[in-house]
Amino acid sequence: MDVIVLGGGLMGTASAYFLARRGARVTLIERNRIGTGATVASFGNIRRTGRHLSQLPLAHRSLRLWGEAEKMLGRDVEFRATGHIRLIFDEGSLADMRAYAQAARPCGLELEELGPNEICSRFPGLGPGAIAASFSPHDGSGNPRLIAPAFAEAARKLGAEIVEGAKVETIKHTGSSFVVASSKGTFAAECLLNAAGAWGAGIAAQFGEEVPLEARGPQMGVTEPLPHRILPVVGIWTRDKDYGAYLRQVERGNIVFGGAAERVAVELDPGHAAADPMRLPVQLRAVARLLPAIAKAAVIRTWSGCEGYVRDMLPVMGQSATTPGLFHAFGFCGHGFQLGPGVGDAMAELMMSGRCETPLDDFRVDRFGRAV
Repeated sequence: MDVIVLGGGLMGTASAYFLARRGARVTLIERNRIGTGATVASFGNIRRTGRHLSQLPLAHRSLRLWGEAEKMLGRDVEFRATGHIRLIFDEGSLADMRAYAQAARPCGLELEELGPNEICSRFPGLGPGAIAASFSPHDGSGNPRLIAPAFAEAARKLGAEIVEGAKVETIKHTGSSFVVASSKGTFAAECLLNAAGAWGAGIAAQFGEEVPLEARGPQMGVTEPLPHRILPVVGIWTRDKDYGAYLRQVERGNIVFGGAAERVAVELDPGHAAADPMRLPVQLRAVARLLPAIAKAAVIRTWSGCEGYVRDMLPVMGQSATTPGLFHAFGFCGHGFQLGPGVGDAMAELMMSGRCETPLDDFRVDRFGRAV
């Protein structure tokens, strides 16, 4: 089977790799460079905690693949299963965590509840004043700058053609194949995978499938290197978005942080948001609630990117409802990094066999047109 993959982020490159591994002849087309969209803007969080329950089977599938990534791709993409802790500062958030933990347990996610003394002894320096926390020991983080290029290179070694810097001009469906005309030439294949991130809704609309999606950019930052003391990824359970911060410390000592700053609207051309330095002090106050020591660290870089947010905060995945041979995998709403390898594997299975062992029905592209 011939496949054109549109989009060179984590979803597109992982799909290209797993398709090629299953024997498909793959051409991946990226408008910029591999991994420069939502993937490189990512925090690198590999978490299952707090996910919509319908995503957990896909998240479990993906976590298994993250664990195999270095051997599979032939390079270290800095996946570290250091655990994921979410701190709790009020009784309402504690109730939310307990309700989620109970609902997620039948879906295969076990969360450990920690009290204040356990937080202090196991994770010194984190969350003074926290009344509790959840801990997921098998989650962790990866490097957003490494993973998409690693998948692309591994796909190339399996025979996939990777075309960068190719602006798509037209996409046509002839009935038996898709023809994509780009600034780097014209390509044809019997199947098309739309993994174009925030641009995915525009491609779907060309085939009569409307997806309510907004392009938004997060505000991210990183500090100077500090002594390495924080192993898990750190987040928070809260209903107040002003406190919704998160952080992790990389092995080189820098602390990467995000959250607690509203995502800003992004124009799809050129498709990059700029971080707003005026919002940094408020953001850092929220991060300091989780890690007071960050207040004394110098912030050396801030950045943003372009992410696609679907109205119901669930991705679009699966087969087109209007066009045979068209498939979608986009709109991961700023929390797709953990899912990436699983998305690629699941889409390859679906496209090559017509079935998928992981349930994807909640992510169907036509869900917005169905009667309520």
